[in-house]
Amino acid sequence: MVASLFLSRILGLVRDMVMSGQFGAGAAADAYRLSFQVPDLLFFLVAGGALSSAFIPVFSEYWHTDRRSEAWHVFSAVVTVMSTAVLAACALAWIWAGPLAQALAPGKSPAEIEVIAYLSRIVLPAQFAFLIGGLMFGTLYARQVFAVPGLGPNVYNLGIIFGALVISQFVFPPISGMSWGATLGAIVGNLLIPLWALQRMGWEFRPSFDVRHPGVAKVFRLMLPVVLGLSLPGVYGLIMQYFGSFYQTGVNAALSYANLLMQAPLGVFGQSLALAAFPALAQFFAQSKEAMFKDQLERTLRTTLYLSLPVTALFLAAAPTVVAAIYRHGAFTQADTDRVAWLLQLFAIGVWAWCLHPVLMRAFFARHDSVTPIVIGTVTTGVFFALCQILRSTDLSYGAMPLAGSLSAIVLVGLLMVVLARRLGGLDFAALGTTFAKASLASAAFGAVSYGLLQLPLAQNGGVNKLASVGLLLAMCLPGAWLYYGLTRWMRMPETDALDRAFGRINRKLGITRA
Repeated sequence: MVASLFLSRILGLVRDMVMSGQFGAGAAADAYRLSFQVPDLLFFLVAGGALSSAFIPVFSEYWHTDRRSEAWHVFSAVVTVMSTAVLAACALAWIWAGPLAQALAPGKSPAEIEVIAYLSRIVLPAQFAFLIGGLMFGTLYARQVFAVPGLGPNVYNLGIIFGALVISQFVFPPISGMSWGATLGAIVGNLLIPLWALQRMGWEFRPSFDVRHPGVAKVFRLMLPVVLGLSLPGVYGLIMQYFGSFYQTGVNAALSYANLLMQAPLGVFGQSLALAAFPALAQFFAQSKEAMFKDQLERTLRTTLYLSLPVTALFLAAAPTVVAAIYRHGAFTQADTDRVAWLLQLFAIGVWAWCLHPVLMRAFFARHDSVTPIVIGTVTTGVFFALCQILRSTDLSYGAMPLAGSLSAIVLVGLLMVVLARRLGGLDFAALGTTFAKASLASAAFGAVSYGLLQLPLAQNGGVNKLASVGLLLAMCLPGAWLYYGLTRWMRMPETDALDRAFGRINRKLGITRA
C-alpha cells in the first residue's frame, strides 16, 4: 500500500506540475478547482468515504467467520442500493449544477459560475465510479489483496495528465480536458479494473434490494452518521474553497496547490498505513483479540508520527524551494510560487495530525463505530469554521484557512485519541509521546540543515530556476533524510527497525552483504 500510494502521490505531483505549467494559478485553475465542489458535496452527502469504511468490517466479519455467501449477498445489496441512489443524485446535481456552484462559490462572477458548472457536469460521473469502486476495493482489502486497489488512484492521475496534455488540445475551454481526463481515469481505475479483478478471483454478485438483511442494515447504520454529520475531513475542502472564493483571482488555485502538496505525505504515510492496518484491525475486533488490536494500532500510530514529522520540518524550512521544484514553470509565475509557499508553511503545521487522522478513523470503523468519530469531527468542523471567520479578519487574510485547518486537525486528533483510549482501556501515551519528542528533535535537525543549505550563495537562485530548485531539493532531502535516520537510530527508536529490515531486503536483492 505504501508503494502504490507513493506512486500515486508521485503521479499526483506530476499531474499538478502539468496543470501548473499549462494553466498556472489564474481564473481557469480557479474554475477547475471549484468545479469539484459540487461532485465533492455529492460524494459527502452519500457518505462515499465512509461507505467503504462501514462496508469493510461487516464484509470481513462474514468472510472471516466462514459465511462467504452471506458476505457476497451483503456486497450485492449494498452495491445495488447505492448505485440507484448515486445515479439519481448525479442526475439531480447535473440539472442543478449552476445554483449549487453559486452556493458553494458565492464570491465568483456569473461568467465564472457558468464555467464552474460546466466543468462540474463533466466530472460528476466519476463519483459513481469512486463509490462503487470503493465497495469492490473493500472486498479485496478484506481478502488481503492490496495491489489492485493500489492501481485506482494511479490510473486516475494518469487520466488527468492525459486530459491536460492531449484532450485539452481539442476542447474548449482547454482546462476542461483535465475534467474529461479525470472522469475517464476514474471509470477505468476505480470501476473497470476492480471489476475485472473480481471476475478473475471469483465473486457472487446478484442485484438485490434486500436492505432488511442484518449485514446490509448494519452497513447503512454505520454510514448514517456521516450523512447527518459535518465531519471536518469531509467538508474541510468545501469550506476552505468557499472562503477562498471571496478573494482575488488565483487564491482558490493557490489554496488547492498548497493543499495538494500537504496531502502528499498524508497519502503516502497516513492513508497507506491506515488502509494496510484496517483489515487486520477489523479481523482482530471480529475475533475479539483486543490486545492484538491495541498493539497494531499503537505501532501504526508511532510509525505514522515517525514518518510524517520530518515532512513538517521540510515544509516549514524550505517551502519556497519545494513549491518551485514542483510547480514553477510555464504559466506558473514567481508570484504564484511565493503565495503557494506561504500557504504550504501554514498547512505544514498540521501535517502530522492529518496523517494520524485516517489511522484513528479506521480504528473506530474497525470496531463498527462510525458515530463517535463523526460527532467529534462535526465539533471540530465548528472550530474550523469559527477559526476561519476569526483569523481571516486579521493580517492573515486567506492564510486563515490553512492555519485554521492545521489547528483544527490537531484538536480533532487529540479528541479522537482520548476517546479511543477510554474505549480500549488506555493507550500507551508515554510511548507515543516519546516517539513524538524524539522524532521532533531529529526533524528539527533535518529542518535546520535544510534551512542552512538555503542560505548558501549557490542556493539563492533555487526559487527562480526550476532545475536549480529540483537539484537543491534533492541536495536537502538526501543528506537530511540520512541525518534523520541516523539520529533516530542513535536514539534507539524502535520505528527504525522497519527501515533496517527494508534496507536488508534491498541489499539481499542487490547481492550486497555486510562485511
